[in-house]
Amino acid sequence: MSSLSGKAQTVLGLVEPEQLGCTLTHEHLSMDYSSFFCPPSPGQEPLSEGPIKMKNLFWIKQNPYSHKDNLLLCQEIDAVREELLHFKAAGGGTIVENTTTGIRRDMKTLKKLAEETGVHIIAGAGFYVDSTHSSQTQAMTVEQLTDIIVDEILHGADGTDIRCGVVGEIGCSWPMTASERRVLQATAHAQAQIGCPIIIHPGRHSDAPFQIVRILQEAGADASKTVMSHLDRSIFDTKKLLEFAKLGCYLEYDLFGTEFIHYQFQPDIDMPSDNDRIARYLLQCGLSNSIAIDKLILLVYILKSITEQFYLQFKIVFSHTKIMDFFLLPSLL
Repeated sequence: MSSLSGKAQTVLGLVEPEQLGCTLTHEHLSMDYSSFFCPPSPGQEPLSEGPIKMKNLFWIKQNPYSHKDNLLLCQEIDAVREELLHFKAAGGGTIVENTTTGIRRDMKTLKKLAEETGVHIIAGAGFYVDSTHSSQTQAMTVEQLTDIIVDEILHGADGTDIRCGVVGEIGCSWPMTASERRVLQATAHAQAQIGCPIIIHPGRHSDAPFQIVRILQEAGADASKTVMSHLDRSIFDTKKLLEFAKLGCYLEYDLFGTEFIHYQFQPDIDMPSDNDRIARYLLQCGLSNSIAIDKLILLVYILKSITEQFYLQFKIVFSHTKIMDFFLLPSLL
């Protein structure tokens, strides 16, 4: 196992850290999000069907979870391949793919995309939110869940020999369910055993990230090897954000460019469009080595934002960061 020390584990095998290049820490290249379909408002039902075209694009942008094809990124592999080539041409090196059990992880497709594009792809182990847990998953003990996560990293996931390199995104709801709590505890146990990095999808409440880190730490996890995703829609108060930063995990902002006018999963808030201001504030507070920046792709219509413009912004704002080191595996002896 010592051969894993200091390396990142991609779907094609181990990679030296200097080979990773510009790394996006939270993407989806193939997934099925149809279980989160939101029925459209009365009278708008026809808009939820049919292909994505210019005439319905604005409506889809405001109601992304109400258009059925928009939830099926797994149907757009040719487009994803093209986007990966754009990413590579712009200087990108590595994609961390966060699709876990429950939203149709496809290890064979990830391996094929890596082979065809030359982009390093790191796959995620573990389970998404409770509503996607099977009855078998919900009945499992922490020990059984731990064994699955460890096996997905050491031996391969979904009946293949293709190995994951991180745990996550591990999905949590608000309020958290008992099944999600067990998955979190199993995630911590897996990290304690093999030192793998963790990526979290927090519940949609400002207290959720705090609760998650507490559960992880109580179960033996290392916060410094944990990324808390989607903070753009989770913690808005700057004082509370700084309190959370003290817990030591990476603070990830990954909803750049979406800027929903109406956020269907949390309609009582406005999606922030001032991520640069937030990032600047954290930098001024000395947290440049605790921030992860990404452009989260999980829906079809977002595809065209992972190209040169985002890479240049990433390069200029965060040219000096330790986030690449986060994905290196320690010795497993």
